[in-house]
Amino acid sequence: MTELRLVAGVDCSTQATKVLVCDAETGAVVREGRAPHPDATQVDPAEWWKAWETASDGLLDGVQAIAIGGQQHGMVLLDEAGEVVHPAVLWNDTSSADATTELLAELGGPEAWAEAIGSVPVPSFTVTKLRWIRDEAARAEAVGAAEGAAVADVAAMRRDAARRAAAVLLPHDWMTHKLAADRSGIEGITTDRGDVSGTGWWSPTTNSYRTDLVELAFGRQLQLPRVAGPAEIVGQTAFGAAIAAGTGDNAAAALGLDLQPGDVAVSLGTSGTAFARSAHPTKDATGLVAAFADATGEYLPLVCTLNAARVMSATAQMLGLELSAFDEAAITSPGSNGLVLLPFLDGERTPDLPHSTGLIYGLTRATMQPATMARAAVEGLLCGLADAVDALRDQGVPVQRVLLLGGGARSRAVQALAPALLGAEVVLPEPAEYVALGAARQAAWALSGAATPPTWQVPLGKPEPGITVDAATIRANYEQVLTNTRPLLSQPYN
Repeated sequence: MTELRLVAGVDCSTQATKVLVCDAETGAVVREGRAPHPDATQVDPAEWWKAWETASDGLLDGVQAIAIGGQQHGMVLLDEAGEVVHPAVLWNDTSSADATTELLAELGGPEAWAEAIGSVPVPSFTVTKLRWIRDEAARAEAVGAAEGAAVADVAAMRRDAARRAAAVLLPHDWMTHKLAADRSGIEGITTDRGDVSGTGWWSPTTNSYRTDLVELAFGRQLQLPRVAGPAEIVGQTAFGAAIAAGTGDNAAAALGLDLQPGDVAVSLGTSGTAFARSAHPTKDATGLVAAFADATGEYLPLVCTLNAARVMSATAQMLGLELSAFDEAAITSPGSNGLVLLPFLDGERTPDLPHSTGLIYGLTRATMQPATMARAAVEGLLCGLADAVDALRDQGVPVQRVLLLGGGARSRAVQALAPALLGAEVVLPEPAEYVALGAARQAAWALSGAATPPTWQVPLGKPEPGITVDAATIRANYEQVLTNTRPLLSQPYN
């Protein structure tokens, strides 16, 4: 019997590290492990390494290549010795909202940014976090003893971090660098097109850095990782495995799903995303579509929302229902009867409303029912994602079918309502860790030396039968409430 060639893929996500060991030829999962991350928007990267060690324990025998898929946008600052100088500021930290406004204006507005990098930065983007840490360091100079010891300590830490910072990396870059036994300090740091395209200082159109934007944000230059090729081997682990370039989580998921032209992946996890492969770069001055690159040498136009599956879990908690009972209530409700829920519970990235809160409109005695509220929550979640899919259409991305995935895709109500509200056929990939699977497929590609990734089958399951609803009215009600309340939602909530 022929011995399997094994590869490993890692998903270093917001919530956990997941490790899959796969057959390099077929993608069949042989072993897997998982370990949680702290629930915070600023995290010591050492926590990711601890989670990796726990999740990978006992799994790596025989692994010949490995790749990291990481949460996008997170800012990791290193000094000359390669030491982390500040907790990583993650994509879902909106502290840089004011910094984003400043940067947009300083370059000349959204159109100038779209021309420079294909995207309009929002507080998730790394470039805004770099400006935020610079501003925090400047403010720290004014902090005195009267502010209190704890405040003074944080101020001193940020001032020191800005002074010592020599290189800026993304989470997947840092994990890759940490895995490489043949590197030291900040020499040899690498990234890839898929992840670096979410920083705000790299152009997918020209495949090059805009170092002037780093200086605009931070006031001086920092060392940036070399952008490795999609199937490049960038190092070797202490256990002798080749390290592939790795990529951002969405690009890894696209690789794991083997997205084809006409496919749009809609993922309902902590965040909501809609993305598709494209042979051509996009430029969206509205800021809705981020012009990312993918992990194969092409492009990955993407729309991201901050609020997805947790909209349903939070509404279920408010209603005093278990999630299964909430789902049953939503799918059996005769409708939302004009009740609209804007699901911006954690602020919002798309539309760009970082200070916003959720909003319920249309409360009457008839609509103040658990089933109606449950249906409105699912409809509100899907209307936000329908806007995302429409934004891709507006950029010329064909939408023939939607691949629905993520924890929220397990909801029967989501599956039943999605075809009508998203305006496309919906298919349901079998539940899997597609980010880790995509990273493993990249590792297999790098190991093979082939021109294209290996062909791995993606099994599809049957979604819940669709429900006939008046999608046009549901979406019109949602858009009307959003338009009329947007000035209120744009203001900080106290």
